[in-house]
Amino acid sequence: MMRAPAPASQAACGKLYLVPAPLDFGCASEVDLQATMPWGTLTVAARLQHWICENAKSARAYLKRVNEVTPLSVALQALHIQELPREVHKKGDHGGNFDARYLLAPALQGHDVGLVSEAGMPAVADPGSSVVRAAHDLGIEVMPLTGPVSLLLALAASGLNGQSFAFVGYLPQDPSERAQRVRELESMALKTGQTQLFIETPYRNTAMLQTLLQTLQHNTRLAVCSGLTLSRSVCRSETVKSWRQKPSPLDNSTPAVFALGR
Repeated sequence: MMRAPAPASQAACGKLYLVPAPLDFGCASEVDLQATMPWGTLTVAARLQHWICENAKSARAYLKRVNEVTPLSVALQALHIQELPREVHKKGDHGGNFDARYLLAPALQGHDVGLVSEAGMPAVADPGSSVVRAAHDLGIEVMPLTGPVSLLLALAASGLNGQSFAFVGYLPQDPSERAQRVRELESMALKTGQTQLFIETPYRNTAMLQTLLQTLQHNTRLAVCSGLTLSRSVCRSETVKSWRQKPSPLDNSTPAVFALGR
């Protein structure tokens, strides 16, 4: 790993832009980019020449789509793209001793840098928070841009309490541990009124829904949202009793956001 750079004066630094990506993973071209991404975000993305991402291939695919809307400042092949290391994907941004400061060397040299994830807002239910933290430590200004954020879209569409809510990430994969965690979250939601939000990877969507319907009380309200802003978006919010009476399959090709409350 490269040696981490030292902090510099903010006036001499570039900025770190947090650039959202469409919820079709940036490269599926399922939606019109201009229909889901603000123009201001696209124009900033088009001028950036330095990027930090999860996967360089999908980042290039996303920027190729941006180029079709507003031309990139340099050729796609000339962009400087750095990937977050594999350990961040496996352990999370704060699960080890990862020091992201070396990724921000271009910003310390005066270049603006974009941070992008596979879908939605980087550093929210996606890698990138270590880069944002490093930027603050180095005196680099952080500029979040507007665009799709699946957690807030799902919360707004759920009809559940949007004044008090908690995002708890992924639930355990083991069935018994997952059921126990669901009971804990339901107890918290019913006692405090705080909406509990969590996510799941596509291939475990069905197992998660089954656990929820088998474990939750019949009057608890359950919302499930996936693919919001896409043509195949799904958003259903009903009591568990209604879910049991009218089962509906989940799309196992798209990550889902689950929310429960009263």
